[in-house]
Amino acid sequence: MTQYFTGTTFNTLMSKIFFLTCLLCAVTLQVNAQKKADSTTKVEIIGAGTLVHLVTDTGEIDKLVDTVRIKQGETLMFCDSAYFSLAKNMVEAFGNVRVVQPGSEAQSDYMRYIGNQKTAYMKGNVMLTDGKSNLWSEDLTYNTSTKVGVYTQGGTLQDSTTTLSSNAGTYNTKTKDARFTGEVIVIDPQYEIVSDDMGYNTETKVVVFYAPSVVTSDSSVLRTTCGRYDTKNEIAHFTCRSSILTKEQYVEADSIDHNRKSGIGNARGNVIAIDTTQHTTLYCGRTDFNEKKKTTLATIKPVLKQVSDNDSLFIRADTFFSFPALKKKDTIAKQQPIAKGKKKPKQQPPVADTTEIDSKAPRSFIGYHHVLIFSDSMQGKCDSISYSQQDSVMRLMYDPIVWSRKSQITGDTILLYMDSSKIRKIYVPNNGFMVSQSGPDKAKLYDQVQGKTITGYFKDGQMDYMLVKPDAQTIWYGKDESDAYLGVNEANGTRMKVYFKDQKIHKIIFEQDVKTKMTPLDKADLPNMKLSRFRWLNELRPKSREQLFE
Repeated sequence: MTQYFTGTTFNTLMSKIFFLTCLLCAVTLQVNAQKKADSTTKVEIIGAGTLVHLVTDTGEIDKLVDTVRIKQGETLMFCDSAYFSLAKNMVEAFGNVRVVQPGSEAQSDYMRYIGNQKTAYMKGNVMLTDGKSNLWSEDLTYNTSTKVGVYTQGGTLQDSTTTLSSNAGTYNTKTKDARFTGEVIVIDPQYEIVSDDMGYNTETKVVVFYAPSVVTSDSSVLRTTCGRYDTKNEIAHFTCRSSILTKEQYVEADSIDHNRKSGIGNARGNVIAIDTTQHTTLYCGRTDFNEKKKTTLATIKPVLKQVSDNDSLFIRADTFFSFPALKKKDTIAKQQPIAKGKKKPKQQPPVADTTEIDSKAPRSFIGYHHVLIFSDSMQGKCDSISYSQQDSVMRLMYDPIVWSRKSQITGDTILLYMDSSKIRKIYVPNNGFMVSQSGPDKAKLYDQVQGKTITGYFKDGQMDYMLVKPDAQTIWYGKDESDAYLGVNEANGTRMKVYFKDQKIHKIIFEQDVKTKMTPLDKADLPNMKLSRFRWLNELRPKSREQLFE
């Protein structure tokens, strides 16, 4: 008998066949996936001396005793005894517990292992090792998949040279990265570190700081709250407010890079550099330094401060360069006398002189462009300046001006002979000119002295007397004992001495070819009473030390 299907019946039948086929494929895929998952997540018993199967209120448990061996994937576990739950895929191990993986091993007195999470909770005499570095603690949570161990009750990490302890920490045996928090102490033959929070890589030996930290070595102390320190290559990169203290210098800045082996480094942002041997402090936006060559380059509004007793000298320039005085070392051997009748030895090539850097040598400073100087007793301005602590001479070059109390001195170059931060002598070698205001500002009367050279001597921070030669000239407003003006004195000669009292010209003594002229004040052409080099530049005078930091 032949059976016929309508179009609707046929479509319904084909839909059912397609659904059953898909369902069968899905079940097959799920079974295969489950088998694959079981091979990596299922905990298996390899062997034990005794195995007892127990049925409890919480489920079925296998008790394993004596030489217990358990496996999950590539992870092998050993212990003296254990409880194993197949349903929960969990192991509780006791005594001589070992978790062995390729490249790492963990040991403890007790362990609870969750197979589905591949996580071991270990307690008592815990030790985690990757073969090169060992971690000891009283507790450890270890993930056999990520190979990350975490302790919270104090631990110690040790590699070939370094020992690190902290209250809590994390160690990845795969990447060799560790993170430690709470009373972190690192001890190494080359340095010691104390920190609240830091990272460390046992392979690269790089330390990363996350909290206030101190790195101490035989030659320096580093302080920071963030940054990196390569302990193998001794390179520091601090990205926040940090400091470096050496035997001779202290540097503090918003960020610091420092290579201890080469001695080269730089500091940036609100830099404070203190030379503890020379009693100087440098403020700037950036400084580059070389500890071996003892050089410092300061830029971005640098100000140099030299401290002496209760007075300090401040110098501002666009750029400062500091370096030690070089000491020449004679390396040419003395010629021995030749005995009579002896043959003259073959001439040896001359040995060139070499130089050596004395770390305790006085330093020299060079500042160039837009120089300003300020102290309580003296102010100055010029384009460039040099100063040597070896002879305590400060050289002001290119349109220099020096103000001392009520006096202003100019010349082609000005040399200041310093006693610490105070002037003891001033020397103008060419085109010397000195001017001081006489009377009130409205009067615009000026005592003036000029000559080819001017040598001024100071006493207690004030001008005592001045020697002018040759071509000495002066315009001086004489006064009587009641401080009333007598007239205008004009004089010139080959040489003259000017004496000061109460910061004013007291008397002038001329020597050789003297010519003088006295004009009553009411008959003098006061506006034109000016020597050829007259300039009154009081508006350029620094008024305070704060002005140098603006």
